Amino acid sequence: MGVLDHLFDLFETTPRGKKRKPMQTVDIKVKMDCDGCERKVRNAVSSIRGAKSVEVNRKQSRVTVTGYVDPNKVLKKVKSTGKRAEFWPYVPYNLVAYPYVAQAYDKKAPSGYVKNVVQALPSPNATDERLTTLFSDENPNACSIM
Repeated sequence: MGVLDHLFDLFETTPRGKKRKPMQTVDIKVKMDCDGCERKVRNAVSSIRGAKSVEVNRKQSRVTVTGYVDPNKVLKKVKSTGKRAEFWPYVPYNLVAYPYVAQAYDKKAPSGYVKNVVQALPSPNATDERLTTLFSDENPNACSIM
């Protein structure tokens, strides 16, 4: 793979000082009510230079753009359609330690998702606590090796 990358760099037409944007996925929350709204957002985002794929999920109010794009430019382009938009504020339910914290649980969130807030994540010392109580006599579910 290194040889191909080297050859690509030799024949690349972009100027030397300009770095290419990394391939990334940008998720944006956009309220869409009808097919016309969905089409308007899809056409606006797919016209962005560097966008490789655009997925619009009206049920989740989510637009996913994959490609060599700047997240802020994608957000600005979606907002230019007249829709209220923000970066996707949710994370999958199973990645959060405390999904029912008051700030994390959101009734408007799609099923299987909770808000991405600091209170839902475990504290940095939490792993140490779990390991020390694993073999504790006070823990009724502790491992007993005797």
